[in-house]
Amino acid sequence: MASESHMPAPVCLIENTGGQLTVNQEALKILSAIKEPLVVVAIVGLYRTGKSYLMNKLAGKKKGFSLGSTVQSRTKGIWMWCVPHPQKQNLRLVLLDTEGLGDVEKGDNQNDSWIFALAILLSSTFVYNSMGTINQQAMDQLHYVTELTDRIRATSSPVANELEDSADFVSFFPDFVWTLRDFFLDLEADGQPISADEYLQNSLKLRPGISQKDTNFNLPRLCIRKFFPNKKCFIFDRPTHRKKLGQLETLQDDELDSEFLQQSTVFCSYIFNNSKIKTLQGGIKVNGPRLKSMVLTYVKAIQSGDLPCMENAVLALAQIENTAAVQKAVAHYEQQMGQKVQLPTETLQELLDLHRASETEAIEVFMKNSFKDVDHLFQKELAAHLEKRRDDFCKQNVKASSDRCSALLEDIFNPLEENIKQGVYSKPGGYYLLMQKMQDLKKKYFQEPRKGIQSEEILQTYLKSKESVTNAILQTDQTLTEKEKEIEVERGKAEAAEAAAEMLEKMQTKNQQMMEEKEKSYQEHVRQLTEKIEMERTQLMAEQERVLALKLQEQEELLKEGFKRESAQLQNEIKNLRNNIGKKRGRCVLS
Repeated sequence: MASESHMPAPVCLIENTGGQLTVNQEALKILSAIKEPLVVVAIVGLYRTGKSYLMNKLAGKKKGFSLGSTVQSRTKGIWMWCVPHPQKQNLRLVLLDTEGLGDVEKGDNQNDSWIFALAILLSSTFVYNSMGTINQQAMDQLHYVTELTDRIRATSSPVANELEDSADFVSFFPDFVWTLRDFFLDLEADGQPISADEYLQNSLKLRPGISQKDTNFNLPRLCIRKFFPNKKCFIFDRPTHRKKLGQLETLQDDELDSEFLQQSTVFCSYIFNNSKIKTLQGGIKVNGPRLKSMVLTYVKAIQSGDLPCMENAVLALAQIENTAAVQKAVAHYEQQMGQKVQLPTETLQELLDLHRASETEAIEVFMKNSFKDVDHLFQKELAAHLEKRRDDFCKQNVKASSDRCSALLEDIFNPLEENIKQGVYSKPGGYYLLMQKMQDLKKKYFQEPRKGIQSEEILQTYLKSKESVTNAILQTDQTLTEKEKEIEVERGKAEAAEAAAEMLEKMQTKNQQMMEEKEKSYQEHVRQLTEKIEMERTQLMAEQERVLALKLQEQEELLKEGFKRESAQLQNEIKNLRNNIGKKRGRCVLS
């Protein structure tokens, strides 16, 4: 677990050097160590508008993100500061400060668009920081929001109407917070006081008309309303005299405007209490390693000239985590079997029962740690691993039993073999003495515990190896008639045949047990997979229901404002959402 001491100051997460975006390995190493869920707050805005000051306030520090005191933009790329969440246990607050948009030194807005898009993709709360009021100039400066569908793909195989359909984006996008710095107007409308949120809502109202000017006016407002259903606004007075703005890091609170301090406190409190954990589709909570994977996937796409794709980022993350999930599940199986199994087991069923209990737990471990297992490829890989380990244990069980029985037979029958060599039974009446002794020794052998499943087979193999010796003693025993010797030979053959038949029956029983075990294993995989699919389906439907409710609310607002055409366009998205929600769940099959 990463602690605050690991990040005494921010580090650059995504570097912007010479117009090229690259990922800083030091930052990735920090993320790799953070296992808690992340609340990710990103801030963007024009350069020299005080973004970094607000982020330092959220970090609870006066210094950290570079404020600068000139008209030069100090923050290049995206900087990251991971701090303990000040109000919620077992969470990390990740603050992302971005380079200023519209920096004249860059001369190219291409990277601004990518920085804007990355801030949205990585955050759970997106803060847009601007100076003064929300007027047309402020909206024009927020033109990046109108380019989002040109910069981001929701799915790897977009449908034809995806550019007009924002529903997929809404399920991924963060909450939107607009911070207005050096705000100088009275918050009122029609002579009545209004809240900052109502001021934002009024500023996002569309203007009737079909001219190009009307379209330009409405487009950024429509995009904000469509992409960011959850919106919040905060206003800030100027913190201090203009000449002292460059000294904010060193000024004491009593040197700052009291209204500004109060406004900053309210803003921080809102972020701490309302910013959500960064969550991917399916309710997947993002931790440090997951955020690291997302950063790498998105930046790699930009570097290669592709569009960052949210679905691809999730699939890339799933590839990493599902591989790890298989390893965790197999390791758990090995641990459980190592603790429970004592080889050799008395019966095959005893071993199979232990295997099934350990397998069930291993599948649970996999299900808990995996997601987006397309075509169940990783679960099939796990099933193959567990089947192989079951077979390995069965082989080890056979060997352990064989070794144990062979050692017992050597120990028990060794004195008898010595007597045979010394001719103790090569005398009249010696054959029956030998048979009696062998019966006594076999009885002693059977009384020994934990011989395992090879007990009979190893004994029969041993006895067969001694047939020539016993037959020689039989044939030289002068007290037996030829008829009695023939009877003894036939009796030996019958016993051997009976033992062979018994061994064949046991082999058939073993094969039947193994077939039944394979079917039970398959059914256990299907059972747990079905439960997981149902849970994920419930989560997905809840997400879609939430997006649908937001779309219906937006449609109602558009109708109230008299924008029937825009409302009709939104109706297509609503129809698609309803169709998705109404789809029947498919049958779960592992092949």
